[in-house]
Amino acid sequence: MAVTMADISHLRKMSGAGMMDCKNALTETDGDFDKAMEIIRKKGQAVAAKRSDREASEGCVLAKTVGEFSAIIALKCETDFVAKNAEFIALTKAILDLAIANKCQTLEDLKALSFSNSTVGATVTERSGITGEKMELDGYCFVEGKTNYAYIHPGNKLASIVALNQVVDASIAKDVAMQIAAMCPLSIDSKSISADVLARELEIAADKARQEGKPENMIERIAQGRIGKFYKEVCLLEQEFIKDNKISIQQYLEQQSKDLTVCDFKRFTLNME
Repeated sequence: MAVTMADISHLRKMSGAGMMDCKNALTETDGDFDKAMEIIRKKGQAVAAKRSDREASEGCVLAKTVGEFSAIIALKCETDFVAKNAEFIALTKAILDLAIANKCQTLEDLKALSFSNSTVGATVTERSGITGEKMELDGYCFVEGKTNYAYIHPGNKLASIVALNQVVDASIAKDVAMQIAAMCPLSIDSKSISADVLARELEIAADKARQEGKPENMIERIAQGRIGKFYKEVCLLEQEFIKDNKISIQQYLEQQSKDLTVCDFKRFTLNME
């Protein structure tokens, strides 16, 4: 059976694969579209397997808020060329919209959702065959609160989301989301710092004091004092507000409304930090 240009164009529209890939698949299957699609899918899986040891360090990071639910999704690839492709960005947006519509709790839940006559996970694998690059879905996270904001830094490499415990103007949540993007906090407050992280920082502070020749009987007190500085650097509510370094984020929020605070936040970046 002769393969026509109309057939090739139809399969290309169905799969998003290149013209030659579509022509070859249709020729091999004697014009059977279902079998041709299967070949293209298998090719995607083959490319993904072949490139499994490659690093997908580029990609597109997007975030969005709908009502009281915000999410971040990162679709990774190997090169910036693919990351900036309109179809790649559109795919990332479509997956993010699906995640929010279903209020996905985990990355595995998201990968299992139906998408484009397949699943999200399988579609990403198939696209590896189209782009010729390793692609992987990574970095899914979400927050929920009374007032949410999703911030995407220009370039689609960094995003942050934040949830506040009260209904307030979105501009306030935006300020906090931008603070998170810029200052990379580890936790909401000092109580949220894990015991392992705290123990490690105390050890670092004590070692530094010893290297400075401080008396051994003062090491613990000095280390504890330096932990206070550490909290101001990594705890969101204790950080200096980037728009006014005379106040902390906690003080900024309290200026807006009594008892206003951060419920949760997430940050994801592909940048080296």
